[in-house]
Amino acid sequence: MVMEEEELLGLFEVMDALLEDPYWAQAHPKPCTDTPWPGVECELGSNNQQIFHVTKIHIGPDIVFPFSPCKPSAYLSHSLLKLKYIKTLSIFNCFVASPVTLPKTLFGPFSSLEHLALENNPSLYGEIPTSLGGVAGLRVLSLSQNSLQGNIPSQIGGLVSLEQLDLSYNNLSGQIPKEIGGLKSMTILDLSCNAVEGFLPCSLGKLQLLQKMDLHSNRLSENIPPDIGNLKRLVLLDLSHNFIVGPISETFSSLDLLEYLLIDDNPIKGGIPQFIGKLKKLKSLSLSGCGLTGSIPYSFSSLKNLTALSLGNNSLIGQVPPNLGSLPSLDQLNISHNKLSGVLELPGDFIQKLGKRLDLRGNSELCINDQSKKKNLSSYLEIPSCLNTRQRNDDNYFAGGPLQDLSGLKPSWYDSNPSSCSSWPNDLHVIIFTLVLNLVI
Repeated sequence: MVMEEEELLGLFEVMDALLEDPYWAQAHPKPCTDTPWPGVECELGSNNQQIFHVTKIHIGPDIVFPFSPCKPSAYLSHSLLKLKYIKTLSIFNCFVASPVTLPKTLFGPFSSLEHLALENNPSLYGEIPTSLGGVAGLRVLSLSQNSLQGNIPSQIGGLVSLEQLDLSYNNLSGQIPKEIGGLKSMTILDLSCNAVEGFLPCSLGKLQLLQKMDLHSNRLSENIPPDIGNLKRLVLLDLSHNFIVGPISETFSSLDLLEYLLIDDNPIKGGIPQFIGKLKKLKSLSLSGCGLTGSIPYSFSSLKNLTALSLGNNSLIGQVPPNLGSLPSLDQLNISHNKLSGVLELPGDFIQKLGKRLDLRGNSELCINDQSKKKNLSSYLEIPSCLNTRQRNDDNYFAGGPLQDLSGLKPSWYDSNPSSCSSWPNDLHVIIFTLVLNLVI
């Protein structure tokens, strides 16, 4: 059982272009049989031929170290074209020094390629080649955490088998191509942390199998199209840190499987949509910094799976619904920097359970009763005692009307750069990454 000479030579040339070890070919003259390497996998050819073909190349810290780390001048060799049976090509944290681009002629002929992942390569520059759209069998395309630039090519719409598209944490610009809406097998769409602008195409509502849509930290604007409400299998929707305006369509009420709804730091304005109370599977809801007005809906009491609720930095008025304290799973509540008022009537055991994960600051007309069992809660929660508030009112402390709360920060959509994305996701996106793993598995 052997390899074809041209394919073997192509593998040697590809690895020589990537790895520091100049003797890799000598150490692995039979990479499919007698001298294997952890990052190379092979399969027997069809037609009962006893010939091995390379079907996978994976290079990353998990496989490579301490065997053969990438060289500073690593690049993608055109000899990849000699590996005609390759299904998976994944290169992680390899292009870190010398600038590397994706050759326009490299991927089009790969009729067998199913999984392409080039991730965490800070020296991978340039545009996404339009030729990638010709790899019709591609199921996973992940080019996250690189330094790619330019527009997302509309030719991606030709990847009819694509299930996962992750272009997050790059410098991509332009609009989201409407052609993406034609990728009927798509389950994950992640374009977060780029500079993508314009409106969300209505065609995204055709992605009936979509489970995750993450577009946070871009420059998207205008309304969320009602068509997004057609995504019946959606589990996560993250549109935070953009310039999207309201109102949020009532069609969202049909997203029965939605667990994560993150729209914070967008100029949505208006009231909190009542239909959110119908999203029974919701675990995390974030609408902070959206310019929201009106009161907190009492219908939130039906969200029994809710673990995190963030409504801070808005202009919400009225009382804090006491029934929020009866939500069995709620472990984080942020309603800071609003215009909430009245007596805080959340149960004491709920307040004690949340501790510092309960944020009520910046609501100047909200107070807490001075009961003996709560005598230290006023200072702990950084809200005044109702007794002190009454005394100050009696002394005309608020003569001429209540003081304006100046402690709240402006929503980040007032700034020209709504959000900075670090090289690695924050804690929330670690949660999201875990969710993605669950979806894939």
